[in-house]
Amino acid sequence: MDLQKHAQQPDTAPRPADLRASDADRDRIADLLREALAEGRLTADEHAERVEGVLAAKTVGELEVFIRDLPAAHRRSTVHGFAPSRPTAGAVPADPDDNVVAVFSSAVRKGRWRAGRRIHAYAVFGNVEIDLSEALFDHQQVVIKAFSVFGNVEVRVPENVSLRGMGGGVLGNFEVHTLDAADPEAPVVYVDGWAVLGNVEARPKRGKLVADILDKVQRSVDRGLRKHLDR
Repeated sequence: MDLQKHAQQPDTAPRPADLRASDADRDRIADLLREALAEGRLTADEHAERVEGVLAAKTVGELEVFIRDLPAAHRRSTVHGFAPSRPTAGAVPADPDDNVVAVFSSAVRKGRWRAGRRIHAYAVFGNVEIDLSEALFDHQQVVIKAFSVFGNVEVRVPENVSLRGMGGGVLGNFEVHTLDAADPEAPVVYVDGWAVLGNVEARPKRGKLVADILDKVQRSVDRGLRKHLDR
């Protein structure tokens, strides 16, 4: 290979704004537009026109145009970082903090509960639901090890965390809807394991956000509001 010629070749790596937009990206922008309509920042016609543009947008940069003049856009950035595909070595213990087992039955973890660093889920001719949309995250990395044998494991996460999949299926379905959080310090949920003649599915739960991450944003907004009222 001609190293000099190779070094002179331009960098063709795409910018974040040039990346193809996903359905999750479009849903997030649509939610911000819905909030702006409810707050009176947009008229009904403006909202309808922008939503139509969001549905037609192909890149992240094209989506940003529709919320550029809205305050919410600066509180929740739409340009995403990229979480590592696997957890940091030593960050997650080998033994589970919680076991969720369903054998010819169902088991559920949902509501305001504290998520450990490692959760094991076993569905044998049964159904397991792990809903993290209102959970408390004490750790930045969480591993869910899911095993489904003629059963079903469903994992739901809030929109402002990152989601990664590391497992597989044997005559079954193992599906993880990859998600990248805007905040590089947001929790990362890794779903690992196997689906043997069964189903494992993990995806974000629309409209649900980790309150812990939003607390600092809310405090900043409250301070700004108090300063405005004191004038």
